[in-house]
Amino acid sequence: MTPASPWDPAGLRDRMQSLLDEFVDRQAERLTPLGDDADRLVGAARGAVQGGKRFRAMFCACGFRAVREAEADEEDALLRASASLELLHASALVHDDYMDASDTRRGRPTTHRAFARAHRGAGWRGDPRQYGAAAAILLGDLLLSWSDEMLRSCGLPMERVTEALRVFDTTRSEVIVGQFLDVSVQARGDSDVEQSMRVVRYKSAKYSIERPLHVGATLAGGTPEVLDALSAYGLPLGEAFQLRDDLLGVFGDPEITGKPAGDDLSEGKRTVLVALALAGSSPTDAKTLDEGLGQPLSGHEVAELQRIIERSGAHAEVERRIEELTTESLAAVDAAPVTEDARRTLRDLAAAATQRVV
Repeated sequence: MTPASPWDPAGLRDRMQSLLDEFVDRQAERLTPLGDDADRLVGAARGAVQGGKRFRAMFCACGFRAVREAEADEEDALLRASASLELLHASALVHDDYMDASDTRRGRPTTHRAFARAHRGAGWRGDPRQYGAAAAILLGDLLLSWSDEMLRSCGLPMERVTEALRVFDTTRSEVIVGQFLDVSVQARGDSDVEQSMRVVRYKSAKYSIERPLHVGATLAGGTPEVLDALSAYGLPLGEAFQLRDDLLGVFGDPEITGKPAGDDLSEGKRTVLVALALAGSSPTDAKTLDEGLGQPLSGHEVAELQRIIERSGAHAEVERRIEELTTESLAAVDAAPVTEDARRTLRDLAAAATQRVV
């Protein structure tokens, strides 16, 4: 099979899926002696890596090509290295779903819900919810471990991989601590725009775009100058990407997002959107919004909170910030010392990341 180019998003997603499936198949063979329970956990891992936009893999591959074009014998290895970012993403989603008590992910039951249901259906001893929690924690840990393994064994020269692993180490630390920042903000009920933007930056923006670009560029032997230029493009774009995600978490179509309407509101997420809405609302509206966050909400209640956010001007302000950050990102890539093909692709990826409906 001829490897897909990052200039062909649909083809790249197909190739990434094949590589991830092959990797999980190899893991399944190694773990088969552990029996049926291991098979079920690996089966859940297989489900966790199905589908998705593959932005992190695309940005990693494009980071490499920002420095130089991959040789023919490097192409598969580069795509395997890029796919390792998707295992990291899958790990984060499994843990995130448990911490947020989410019921669905991409239209399917989340890991902790699915394992709790299996426990309940089998009539096993103990608390089904605790079993589901344990399964989600362990599955997320397994996927995190596999992400490191897939990058280390990608097939590119080991000296380059070793340098990229240092970036990958930083990436994992940032996203884990960023997630804890998010959990802590929600626990305190904080709604400060600056603090919410810090969560955006470390929980999502860096590991979604900036660090994948750095991993790819490092694998290609990129200089500090190139990595700095990719940061100037990737960090504002990553922030715009997450702000778009926050809008979808409140206003997205469930038929498209695969999650209930207003899911971020029910989960009590203190996003930039929510912080701006609370600051811009009347005392009565702010009280209604604040008290509704983190509560089970009916369709009518979700619609009311959506109207409050619209009235506050927060929706329009987040759209303005997305446009401003995207403009900053595009200006940076126009000035970056990267190949012309990579520049065009980075511009295309910026549009895909910020103008999406899912």
